[in-house]
Amino acid sequence: MAYDSSNVKTHSNMTLIKRFVPYFSNYKSILFFDLFCASLTTVNEMVLPLILRYLTNTGMEDISLITLSTIGKLGALFFVLKIIDVLSGYYMQKTGHIMGAKIETDMRKDVFNHLHKLSDSYFNDTKVGQIMTRITNDLFDVTEFAHHCPEEYFIGAIKIIVSFILLININVPLTLVIFAIIPMMIIASGKYRKRMRKSFKAQRNHIGEINSQIEDSLLGVKVVKSFTNEEQEIKKFEEGNQEFLDIKKETYTHMAGYQMITKIFDGLMYLAVIVFGGIFMMRGTLLPGDLVAYVLFVNTLLATVRRIVEFAEQFQRGMTGIERFTELMDQDIEIFDEPDAVELKDVKGDILVDHVTFKYHDNDDIILDDITLNIEHGANVALVGPSGGGKTTLCNLIPRFYDVTDGRITIDGKDIRGLTLKSLRSNIGMVQQDVYLFSGTVLDNIEYGKPGASKEDIIKAAKLAGAYDFIMGLPKGFDTYVGERGVKLSGGQKQRISIARVFLKNPPILILDEATSALDNRSEKIIQKSLEKLAKGRTTLTIAHRLTTIQNADKIIVLTEDGIVEEGNHKELMKKKGYYYNLYTQGNMDLNKMGLDGFLDNLVTA
Repeated sequence: MAYDSSNVKTHSNMTLIKRFVPYFSNYKSILFFDLFCASLTTVNEMVLPLILRYLTNTGMEDISLITLSTIGKLGALFFVLKIIDVLSGYYMQKTGHIMGAKIETDMRKDVFNHLHKLSDSYFNDTKVGQIMTRITNDLFDVTEFAHHCPEEYFIGAIKIIVSFILLININVPLTLVIFAIIPMMIIASGKYRKRMRKSFKAQRNHIGEINSQIEDSLLGVKVVKSFTNEEQEIKKFEEGNQEFLDIKKETYTHMAGYQMITKIFDGLMYLAVIVFGGIFMMRGTLLPGDLVAYVLFVNTLLATVRRIVEFAEQFQRGMTGIERFTELMDQDIEIFDEPDAVELKDVKGDILVDHVTFKYHDNDDIILDDITLNIEHGANVALVGPSGGGKTTLCNLIPRFYDVTDGRITIDGKDIRGLTLKSLRSNIGMVQQDVYLFSGTVLDNIEYGKPGASKEDIIKAAKLAGAYDFIMGLPKGFDTYVGERGVKLSGGQKQRISIARVFLKNPPILILDEATSALDNRSEKIIQKSLEKLAKGRTTLTIAHRLTTIQNADKIIVLTEDGIVEEGNHKELMKKKGYYYNLYTQGNMDLNKMGLDGFLDNLVTA
């Protein structure tokens, strides 16, 4: 199916250039000298037609006027100009391109920094493949664009202006005819330039989709194989790949049209020189040397136009990259430090959730409705209830991954919206069910909890997390490579490393989000001991589905879609025989059934 690029929204070139120009500010001296070198190379190119015109006209008038001295002077002049041209070209190719690469690097740094300021809602709604394309592929062409864009248009402007001044002094009518063709060519090719721009943007959008699809398929390769869905994945990829081909076909159609228009006007300019130049020579108003100069100047002009035509593709690619960069940079930062934000220091760990209401900005459904919860410092509070009740959402509000819609959350009496994000999150440790380990060694992943920590502190944290023994059993101990996302480790091992990371961070507030729910019974018991050790002396908020793990909690909060329906310790809630009682007894029945099934399975296997 051919891709329709008519619906792809684009910004104006002027808007994008205004956003891009500030990146030149750190490299003004390089840019100005690059343009100075460009002017030198242009002067060298413009002098040759004048030398040949002088020699031709002088020779036609009186050949004896051309002496060895005259030829020597002209040759020396051209030689010096050529040396300057070579040195200028070297500077432009080397330093000019390096400037472009530095600008690309600055832009990539800015967009990466901006990504880390965006809220979780942006990442929930955006594919990682699209983000990766924007910070890598989209900025590749910026290097060439940053270097060639000012250079090509500067050279083009010089050649057009200087050529016009020189030629108008030779023959006014012929000059006006030739230069009347240039704006006509620009207007005629404008339609194709706009279409090329849309097509290039469509390419970038679609390559992001392909990257996302590849990432999905490869990260879920075990699921694909287990369901024998390789053919389905290949078919999906082929469809996306074919659509990308359709987009490229459309792009090349527009490029071919653009080239055709420029070549038509190319021919018209030469035709004007031949026809009108011949007529003026016939009438004696144009000398043979002047005609030679016209041909060479027109050739120079057309070479410049061709370079601009060839650069048009690069220009549109660069503008597309800048446009997609701009779109990402324009994403609103929803969570940020207020101008008068203060640091959170000497934390005790008192947490107050005060009449909090929350809903996602793109959804009218209320997730939390007027929730009030008081957690004293050092208390171990558990959140239980059905999925979708808002437990994880509530825990994500405390470190301000999202902001409350209404109400407030305070730590030690201070509204968290008035605290700096760095100080707030530095005092909160999180252990989640879905453990993320970075590609690197075991040591690197534990050290992530406190960058720059000593190896002794890292080893101590590993011992406290019950991870030391299994780590030392790995091929290279703490220097063992864990693979992408920790693929070389078991679920229990990854979880213990994540707990060691939090031990090293040593925060006064701890959030445990179903930290053991995905583990087997043996691993759960080991991890549970580590978590109990970690929670000691800290304000701890635990989300649990296995209620047997939170029996010793100081307070258990039952949170459902109707809000907080029960709270108290385990004994108190069991006596009430309400919601918690039903959850607990149902859970035990499921565990008992699982135990019986396991026993029968082992018996059959034996």
